[in-house]
Amino acid sequence: MSKLDTSSTFTDNMSLPVHRWYRYSAGFSAEWAEEVVEKYKKYIKEENIKVLDPFAGSGTTLLACDKSKVESYGYEAHPLIYKIARAKLEWDADVRLIEQLVDEVLGYARKTFFTMDKYPDIVKRCYDEENLRQINALKHSIEHFRNHTKEYDLIWLGFVSVLRSASHAGTATWQYVLPNKKKVKVLRAFDAFEKQMDMICRDLIYFQNCGAEKKSCLLEFDARKISPLKQESIDLIVTSPPYANNYDYADATRLELSVLGEVRSWGDLQSVIRPGLVRSCSQMVSKERKDTYKYLQDPVLEPIYGEIVEKCRQLEMEKENHGGKKNYYTMIALYFLDLGKIWRHLRKVCKKDSLVCFVIGDSAPYGVYIPVEEWLGRLAVAAGFKEYWFEKTRDRNVKWKNRKHTVPLKEGRLWVRG
Repeated sequence: MSKLDTSSTFTDNMSLPVHRWYRYSAGFSAEWAEEVVEKYKKYIKEENIKVLDPFAGSGTTLLACDKSKVESYGYEAHPLIYKIARAKLEWDADVRLIEQLVDEVLGYARKTFFTMDKYPDIVKRCYDEENLRQINALKHSIEHFRNHTKEYDLIWLGFVSVLRSASHAGTATWQYVLPNKKKVKVLRAFDAFEKQMDMICRDLIYFQNCGAEKKSCLLEFDARKISPLKQESIDLIVTSPPYANNYDYADATRLELSVLGEVRSWGDLQSVIRPGLVRSCSQMVSKERKDTYKYLQDPVLEPIYGEIVEKCRQLEMEKENHGGKKNYYTMIALYFLDLGKIWRHLRKVCKKDSLVCFVIGDSAPYGVYIPVEEWLGRLAVAAGFKEYWFEKTRDRNVKWKNRKHTVPLKEGRLWVRG
């Protein structure tokens, strides 16, 4: 595979209607997902297949399935990302009603005086006084017109999706907000919202006329729990689980959550957002570190026990050489325990001749290499799947000048059959 293959990244989606409404860096190519679905239909010579994405994110797989007229299901445990994906999947909303509602929301926001909410410090640092006033007005105006319609959900999404473009704060790789890094060009919130809603309406018209069919079902659900789906009902899984690379999916949405009033501090992320997420970052596992080796004795990890214990011990010793002293050893233990349990739940809902594709990347915290694709493949086989193989798509950790180690990493697709 070429190093330029971007099918395992979200980059290409930013030019695609509907997918581009919210930049979710943890996604993958929608066109590739649609291609997988279409190829699978032809391979098994069956039109009425059922697809599952247990880490639905912003809805990439489910939207691709709608476009292919295929029945699909998705789980998403992050409450904000779930609401974003749910709104995107309401692409069959009435465009005329949306346009009318946009006019009403903007008109009310411009003419009404709203008392400024008591926003957390991170919000105040990310906006100048005028833009924060406009954001506050938009938020309260949208709340004023709240109803239980698809059109309202898309208005809400339009607001959430411009909170970055209306901020002067810079954004680090993978959406972390950097209040001290200033952007040169910043849109006024009213203008950004109006522009975003215009794009959303145009995209809706396109999607509604491209032959798509609404056949997706998204659940706010933790994939580590027993699946609510019927056993042996799924033909194909196309997904991308969190990588074991210390990316904090909760902190990455902190600005949006803070503006919406869902959290007020970094600590709130731990109690409000993180409980439903796979434990893929060290911030989530500090309380469990004393029981790390107890967790490793769980029968789910038996297929990789000797190797994962050795790696965890290396990480525990290595952390003493670093100022942050991050508990990567506990993170790795709990990450694979979570994924091992998920494989068992997926095996129950998959048909005997099913096909699974996990878009994944390997990991090297503190420079200690973790063979993610091999361990996940063996955990899948131990859960009852027949076989696995890995398809590399691109190299990672080769272009960043500030990388913290020189261990070569890769990204690709873990295929599992049975």
